[in-house]
Amino acid sequence: MVVVMKPGSTKQQVEHVCKLVRELGLKDHVIEGTERTVVAVIGDDRNKDRSAFESVEGVDRVVPILAPYKMASREVKKERSVVPLILGQKGGATAGGKKVAVIAGPCSVESKSQLMDIAQAVKAGGAVGLRGGAFKPRTNPYSFQGLAEKGLELLATAREATGLAVVTEVMAVEQVPLVAKYADVLQVGARNMQNFNLLSAVGEQPKPVLLKRGMSATLEEFLLAAEYILSRGNQNVMLCERGIRTYEEYVRNTLALAAVPALQRASHLPVIVDPSQGTGKSYLVDSMCRASVAAGADGLIIEVHNDPEHALTDGAQSITPLMFNDMMKAVQRIAVAVDREM
Repeated sequence: MVVVMKPGSTKQQVEHVCKLVRELGLKDHVIEGTERTVVAVIGDDRNKDRSAFESVEGVDRVVPILAPYKMASREVKKERSVVPLILGQKGGATAGGKKVAVIAGPCSVESKSQLMDIAQAVKAGGAVGLRGGAFKPRTNPYSFQGLAEKGLELLATAREATGLAVVTEVMAVEQVPLVAKYADVLQVGARNMQNFNLLSAVGEQPKPVLLKRGMSATLEEFLLAAEYILSRGNQNVMLCERGIRTYEEYVRNTLALAAVPALQRASHLPVIVDPSQGTGKSYLVDSMCRASVAAGADGLIIEVHNDPEHALTDGAQSITPLMFNDMMKAVQRIAVAVDREM
């Protein structure tokens, strides 16, 4: 349930409600909106007396939350969340506002020259974030696994040169402190969407988290995974639709763009689309980027490589910097048509 405070309620009144919540053996979470404050009550509150809160000074009403994902639900927060890509940076890039955030870069960090060339190119094309894998989860144990901390160092160097927010994947609980040291956004990949220990770990640190949908996950399971992060205290969560596994074989994954408005209807969290993983085909990326923005996506995350034929990972779904630049021009026109900006 959520306890909705009256407009103009004091800090002391909110703190009193939080104290009452904790006395019931539940967890409180304060969400401050533009007009009023609500206190989300986390835990099994089915047997608790909700009327006890209704008579408390400063409380407007108590609203039961039907969705199993409490903090991710639009029932808790009507306003769409805006997540900064670089925590604490004033006026920096965000996801969830009027502007569509574009994150682009190679699937894997391969070398300094490769990364710097791509970073400069996507920055010039209008990207606000730089993606790049330092740790790579691979189906084949003999495939390239990434440069590890060396790759993180190169990503940090590229950020210093371009100002782009660094988005990179964390694969294990023990990697969280190391990745958080270098990255601005910690990505939880599709294979780890239900790695609940990892979700809790990224939720206990403050930097934004990009959570990718598992390849067989329902939207409810996806939102419940986000709930793990939110319930640990990290409110800077972005959802990423990256395609699901179906019977189709002409694409690597089936990009379910209907998930974009569906997620936005159910949740206040920003929704990012990955058309590279979502199709596995570079020739489909441009069209799917335009379709994603038309569907209301709050951002895009795209694989860009300056030499896809020789990429160490996922060259088939990577577009070139020239293709990225042309795509951005087309997407800008789509964004204007749906009252958004790039």
